[in-house]
Amino acid sequence: MSGTVTVVSSNDTYTFTKPNRAGVTLLAGLGVEGDVHAGVTVKHRSRVAQDPTQPNLRQVHLIHEELFGELREAGFDVAPGDLGENITTRGVDLLALPVGTLLHLGDEAVVEVTGLRNPCLQIDHFQDGLLKQVVGRDEAGNIVRKAGIMSVVVTGGVVRPGDPVRTELPAGPHRPLERV
Repeated sequence: MSGTVTVVSSNDTYTFTKPNRAGVTLLAGLGVEGDVHAGVTVKHRSRVAQDPTQPNLRQVHLIHEELFGELREAGFDVAPGDLGENITTRGVDLLALPVGTLLHLGDEAVVEVTGLRNPCLQIDHFQDGLLKQVVGRDEAGNIVRKAGIMSVVVTGGVVRPGDPVRTELPAGPHRPLERV
């Protein structure tokens, strides 16, 4: 499975959205250079409050661009970076990837998928009703999270819009993504 990076975003302060950039530099074991969520240990405020020594499994947040089309059809105006993601992709079914998948981004960077983003109420503060669009239930009543995936940086490098995305699945058996 392959696709394309369409937008990259980062922010050095705690805000819900992240401005788009011409490129971002991924740092092995840390995340996006200069991004508020970069680091070896957790940076998300609620997780820091629980235990600041937890490993940071949320160094790089990726969202599939196709989600924005679904949200537009539902009447929402959401663009890349608006949901706080660092990398927006097209053509890769990110939500279907198993834990441990390696995503090769551009010429050098590699991230390892750790799990699903667990959207919080901040999404409804951004646009009322949006949380119900990115978290729902399937026919069997299982929770479905669509707000992207989280990853850690295995190999650093610069990532820019237009860069290819190549997936490398882990050896089986595959574990489905869970919230991290």
